[in-house]
Amino acid sequence: MNLKHLRYFVTVAELGSFTAAAEQLHLAQPAVSMAIQKLERSLSVQLFHRHERQISLTDEGNELLILAKRILMSADEATLAMKELSGLQRGEVRIGIPGMLGSYYFPPILMAFRHQHPALQLSVIEAGTRKLQQMLINGEIDIGVIVEDTPSIELDTLPFLREQMMVVMASDHPLATKTSIDIDDLSEEELVLFKEGYFHREVIDKLLLQHGIKPHIGFETNLIPLIKQIVKQGFGISTLLEMVIKDEPALIARPFSEPVLLDLCIAWRKNGYLSKANRCFIDFVAAQKTQP
Repeated sequence: MNLKHLRYFVTVAELGSFTAAAEQLHLAQPAVSMAIQKLERSLSVQLFHRHERQISLTDEGNELLILAKRILMSADEATLAMKELSGLQRGEVRIGIPGMLGSYYFPPILMAFRHQHPALQLSVIEAGTRKLQQMLINGEIDIGVIVEDTPSIELDTLPFLREQMMVVMASDHPLATKTSIDIDDLSEEELVLFKEGYFHREVIDKLLLQHGIKPHIGFETNLIPLIKQIVKQGFGISTLLEMVIKDEPALIARPFSEPVLLDLCIAWRKNGYLSKANRCFIDFVAAQKTQP
């Protein structure tokens, strides 16, 4: 089985077009078609249904796509490991971070790391915890930030931060007079929440479900500045990490009566190869971690 042909196959399958795959691979379209035909002959299967203007994977093609991605990921890791043994480094850290932490916790860490290691390239992707877990497993990113209570047997984790979830409201909101907020207090309030798939949305959904509360969600958005503006104008309350509203006098943060603590972790693929750059970044974050 030819690795180059497998790469062509994965590209065609993901783009759904021989022409688009050829453009991305910087090859002539007939060359890509011939490579796929050779791969089909070597495996004695048909990988694509070829229609007049479109293609689709056969059952065999769908099965090979899963296996091909694993094979290519392992091949890339083996190549990287051998290069590093000969003194070369990839020099890139691909990290996925949820938006709240990416905006308010990680900027000084990323800048300090870059200052210490100016030759290394940082590639930061913003996504929710669930999406980041899947991207790690698929090899789309090297490192991700997830919540410890949503682990995967396919990932290794390192706790680095414990933060308290706070109820956030306008300074003149009736709940602002309380020193802490009962979960039942949320039952009558219009809520401004992140979309599903983000860690703090999952925490709130779980809390409300445990108490049999059906939430009144007025706004769903991943834009933190928009969340803060909506809350400031009194159109709802939200739940955020306390770090988000520092230097925001128009907003008040109150803890839950039963504190809601989040243990955040750096995660990477179990048994996957970590480059020197990635190991260096994990060690750097571990050195900064906040003790519970």
